[in-house]
Amino acid sequence: MKSTTLVVFIVFVVVGLVSSPPQIESRVVVESTKPPCTKIDLTGCWPELFDGTKPSAQCCGTLKAQQPCYCDFIKNPDLKKFATSREAHLALGFCGIPYPTC
Repeated sequence: MKSTTLVVFIVFVVVGLVSSPPQIESRVVVESTKPPCTKIDLTGCWPELFDGTKPSAQCCGTLKAQQPCYCDFIKNPDLKKFATSREAHLALGFCGIPYPTC
């Protein structure tokens, strides 16, 4: 009788282990799509950006790609002077990019 009870107990344990899937820990890693914001790229923006004329399409594309970084540029003491300049305001306006409100 004791051996039958032991066998039944072992069967229940084995069936329980087999039928219960193991707990799996999952993690979601979200990678930023924001470009690195350590320098301002002015590709295609010379000299228009500095003489106040309408920037080229290439320049506008470059500025639009960096739009997620504008607040970081303004907060960076090395970039703030340029990022808040009259020329920067004009270039963003010409390109249809709203000036950031950080």
